[in-house]
Amino acid sequence: MHISVVVPTRNRIDTLREVVPTLLAQTLDRARYEIVIADSRSDDGTAEYLAGLRRELPPELLRHLPGDYASRAAARNAGAAASRAPIILFTDADIMASRDLLERHVADHVAAGERHVGVVGCELRVNSLDDYRRQLRSPENRRPLQRPWRRRLSWLYFLTGNASLRRDDFDAVGGFDEAFTGYGHEDLELGYRLRKSGVEIIYDRDAVNYHWHPVGYAEEIGRMELAGASTVRFYRKHRDFEVKLKLGMTPISLGLHSLLSSAAGLRRSIERAAIKEAAPRKNTWPFVARQIAYQYHYLNGVKRALREPDGVKAT
Repeated sequence: MHISVVVPTRNRIDTLREVVPTLLAQTLDRARYEIVIADSRSDDGTAEYLAGLRRELPPELLRHLPGDYASRAAARNAGAAASRAPIILFTDADIMASRDLLERHVADHVAAGERHVGVVGCELRVNSLDDYRRQLRSPENRRPLQRPWRRRLSWLYFLTGNASLRRDDFDAVGGFDEAFTGYGHEDLELGYRLRKSGVEIIYDRDAVNYHWHPVGYAEEIGRMELAGASTVRFYRKHRDFEVKLKLGMTPISLGLHSLLSSAAGLRRSIERAAIKEAAPRKNTWPFVARQIAYQYHYLNGVKRALREPDGVKAT
């Protein structure tokens, strides 16, 4: 067995029905991989769906691992602990895989030889199943996060919707920090520790998957506030100015936030514009306003967490 795919989930049956078939339809021989679904006690039919699939599959190909996982970090750690291959690929229950995704990740680790690497693939956002099929057919419609010529990445891009690493490297740094129980940064913080331990993070633009989770404005605002709180936990753990700089927790950004907080009229104008739906190429201001609003709420989360007692042990 070459690679284990770890998928955390909780009540995502609608997307899981689309995701699991793409992982079963890989170009890599089925004897060379396994899929481990770390399920946080879903009650939406996930267990029944997986049981139905498993009756038609080799017994070790698809495994269901239910448990009382308090966070995505905990679910991923449990999935990794149960996996049996020397390489672990982390993805999510709303991310469809291209047919050669696993083959690409395995090839990257083989090509690295004795070098210790983490591989980050190309994660594409899709708004619907129709958008997914359109991007699948027409690569010119894709908008990848990374520039195609990039080869090496910082820990800031170790996003575990499409990331693999050797299990001995994962174990050596202690896996995910389960203290990250809210939204955000448990994957980046793992990437930070991997880089500090000497693991290179490389980018494979051809290891493609498709993230189907359109997020509305109100939901994204809530996520940004939680991400801000996670940034403070990240920094208090490592006390590295690079963390502040790369995650936007600098005196300049905090000062600009204070200025916007005091300009209530301008802030309301930005929020009104941000609510409007607009593609960035068609109407620039609503798009820009939305990015400003997201950053404002992110820093709300940062400042709120900074006011709380510092109970994080630095490393």
